[in-house]
Amino acid sequence: MPDLSQIVKAYDIRGVVPDQWDEPLAELFGAAFTRVTGAAAIVVGHDMRPSSPGLSRAFARGAASLGVDVTEIGLCSTDQLYFASGHLDLPGAMFTASHNPAQYNGIKMCRAGAAPVGQDTGLAEIRSLVEEWAETGAPEPAADPGTITQQDVLVDYAAHLRTLVDLTAIRPLKVVVDAGNGMGGHTVPTVFEGLPLELDALYFELDGTFPNHEANPLDPKNIVDLQARVRETGADLGLAFDGDADRCFVVDERGEPVAPSAITALVAARELAKHPGGTVIHNCITSWSVPEVVKENGGTPIRTRVGHSFIKAEMARTGAIFGGEHSAHYYFRDFWNADTGMLAALHVLAALGGGQQPLSQLVAQYDRYAASGEINSTVADQTGRMEAVKAAYEGRKAEGIALDELDGLTVTSADWWFNLRPSNTEPLLRLNVEARDAKTADRIRDEVLTTVRA
Repeated sequence: MPDLSQIVKAYDIRGVVPDQWDEPLAELFGAAFTRVTGAAAIVVGHDMRPSSPGLSRAFARGAASLGVDVTEIGLCSTDQLYFASGHLDLPGAMFTASHNPAQYNGIKMCRAGAAPVGQDTGLAEIRSLVEEWAETGAPEPAADPGTITQQDVLVDYAAHLRTLVDLTAIRPLKVVVDAGNGMGGHTVPTVFEGLPLELDALYFELDGTFPNHEANPLDPKNIVDLQARVRETGADLGLAFDGDADRCFVVDERGEPVAPSAITALVAARELAKHPGGTVIHNCITSWSVPEVVKENGGTPIRTRVGHSFIKAEMARTGAIFGGEHSAHYYFRDFWNADTGMLAALHVLAALGGGQQPLSQLVAQYDRYAASGEINSTVADQTGRMEAVKAAYEGRKAEGIALDELDGLTVTSADWWFNLRPSNTEPLLRLNVEARDAKTADRIRDEVLTTVRA
């Protein structure tokens, strides 16, 4: 029997194909997904990985075997699948392993209206059914199997995004886009069509073996080509999408990365102009600048845990208009509370194209502090090291130091803060530090790492 504990994660399914999962297992996941959601119809899409079409079709077969009608939208980005789920009001399944290497694949699932499916919202039940059927055999097929039909929603997806950001009056811009051989190469040409943009396309060929670099722009080495091209060509900005194109990273006209927290603050200000007094969600490791900008623009900031299921749940609970994470996931109420890097990119283009200043000057007002970036430490005893760091700061409350454990450990003073979180999937502790100046950020970083790595 397959060990599903290795592939069923907190928010999705992910593992090596065919070593950890394969098409017969995908078929069981399709049946289990429809059983748990109780759906009469679902929508399924996939990325450009070599294993994606077969896994996606197997999932569709499993669903159809129980009498469920399946709409296949074929090659798509993850946010395009969320669009289809919202637009068609159907539960959806996206076959992708996002930024992971080529041998991986996975499934991101949602209920109708792009509502998330995570451990507490159906994923645990799906896993239980698949484990049961893997041992006892597939469930009895329905007397009347469902249909499997195809529908292309790319043009509708692009049109919907264009209704959410006014780009009609922007000045001409030169934009370099690095799709990393991922799904941005599929979606960007249609979304950008007709806009006053000179598009310089890097690695738009769909290739799930990632021949040029990993499709993970969070790692600085994977945006080196983008930075160089922006500098060489005098472009106004650069955009980099991850493998399934649900995250977007930005570099300015100098080729310098723009912090996702600065993009969160910029988009928050724009969304608050459309929805005065709205609520904006940010996770506990975004910059201090995010809640500051939200308040300055008349909004209410709410801090939450890292992770899309927490952000989406809090957005649904509060009616928030927007949410942002340090990892370049951006969530919009107008997009069924789902994350779409493409819509964030359109906001950046609209903000830049609506004025004359370069991007570096535009975002400077949102990038106010010195940050360490995320630093990973491999540790044998996550709990023990976390407790040691907590003990080091707990006795310093007289100095105005506060601790909270909303997500890992956050320690805050008047001039700095840090968050230390254990990884869910690896023996790592992740550290983020921010301070009012770089010297202080470096000092706190070294102080914490000395304890973590002792």
